[in-house]
Amino acid sequence: MHTLPDGTTLPHVGFGTYPLRGEEGVQAIVSALEAGYRYLDTAVNYENEREVGEALRRSGVPRAEVLVATKIPGRAHARGVAIETLEQSVERLGLEQVDVALVHWPNPSQGRYVEAVQALLECRDRGLVRWVGTSNYTRTHLQEVVDATGEAPVLNQVECHPLFPQADLLEAHQGLGVLTQAWSPLGKRQAQYDAEAVAGPAERLGVSPAQVILRWHLQRGVMPLPKSATPERQRANLDVLDLELTDQEVAAITALGRPDGRLFGGDPETHEEM
Repeated sequence: MHTLPDGTTLPHVGFGTYPLRGEEGVQAIVSALEAGYRYLDTAVNYENEREVGEALRRSGVPRAEVLVATKIPGRAHARGVAIETLEQSVERLGLEQVDVALVHWPNPSQGRYVEAVQALLECRDRGLVRWVGTSNYTRTHLQEVVDATGEAPVLNQVECHPLFPQADLLEAHQGLGVLTQAWSPLGKRQAQYDAEAVAGPAERLGVSPAQVILRWHLQRGVMPLPKSATPERQRANLDVLDLELTDQEVAAITALGRPDGRLFGGDPETHEEM
């Protein structure tokens, strides 16, 4: 389990919902909830907040048992727009409150990545959201938030997988008390399933390479957010608590990282999404 600064525990693995949409998307999210996922990650730009809310209601799982997170887009960094955008997200989800609200990308050329966090903190004070986080923020961005608000985001969701292990940022997060969440935790098309550092432990433990990578995240203190619409894979991605990699195996997977390991060149200092 992962623990927030206020002592709240989060599930060991969350469920990423991009790009699940429409009735098939609802069914996939319902399947994930039935498999045992209790953290659903969505965003305004995923265009599936309604599906996430519908799946939660259709699943029959009590609302209090599921944490729902969403993200405001780059076009909503200005204070008033950020607040209005989160209000609309809560309405689309059909909830009274979301559990975590994040700023999706810092978009540094706009210079409002701190203002956006401040707006979400206002929403927290109003009861629209329980916790405020960020996504794709760098060490510098996070420090600016701390300097301006007196507190760090509870979590920062970033690209993190064996080809891009983010060792320096994980160290910064630890120093600030920020939980690391990993989007694309398996590496998508660049998944290192055949690499000896992954395949070896998978064979030793009798599990899939994907399970080894997810366990690698957990042993580094990272909360992965895998996405799968397949019930069998959904269950397998959750079933990693009883695995244990050696320190040498964790280090070997981390060593797969390379400077150009990003999936699409999404450097938060230059990449922007509106």
